[in-house]
Amino acid sequence: MTRDLYGGTGPGPITPDGCAVDYYATLAPMGEPELVHGAVPEGASILELGAGAGRITHGLLALGHEVVAVDESPEMLARVRGAETVRSPIQDLALGRTFDVVLLMSYVVDTADDELCRAFLRTCRRHVSPDGCVILQHKPAEWHDAIGPFERDHGDGRITRMTEARRPEPDLLAATMEYVVGDRRWTHYFLSRRRDDEVFAGLLAGAGLAPAGHLGGDREWIRALPI
Repeated sequence: MTRDLYGGTGPGPITPDGCAVDYYATLAPMGEPELVHGAVPEGASILELGAGAGRITHGLLALGHEVVAVDESPEMLARVRGAETVRSPIQDLALGRTFDVVLLMSYVVDTADDELCRAFLRTCRRHVSPDGCVILQHKPAEWHDAIGPFERDHGDGRITRMTEARRPEPDLLAATMEYVVGDRRWTHYFLSRRRDDEVFAGLLAGAGLAPAGHLGGDREWIRALPI
């Protein structure tokens, strides 16, 4: 991962993809563990790629799942409790075992680097059991078309802003987020690529996966099956 794709500033450790560990540690789940739980078998084993500080991990554990949490940042993994943890870049992971569910969240699959995206998907395929599924969080093309700077006051001392939204090429979005919690402030820059359903289905197929519908009421959660 390069600074051309990601960057971050602010107090405390910053991960290689620009995320602020201290900020992510303040976040609570917003229904994601329950959404995943409702789409998979009871007690399914889950490989969570890019688990961060355990925001979703802890909820999945509480719902009865065995979770292996993978992240590149040791500072993130130090916040995870109750799960097996593995420090590794997602694209390099090779555990030699498979899981009922492979979970790849936080829109990391939307990276502007096509080869990195393919590598992420190959990791998912490599670790999913033959009768298992992959669950991906992916921004649909219409989100890329519409998104622009905004500010959201959460009413609890936290403010989220998108301060920059440039399109250096028709299918690229260069965005900077700003997160404020009390007197602390972090920024996160990322470069993402717009991929419509046909393009994304082609990337899945190249990794040996096939789309199998969406979870929930929006189009940001994709279920994929090994082929």
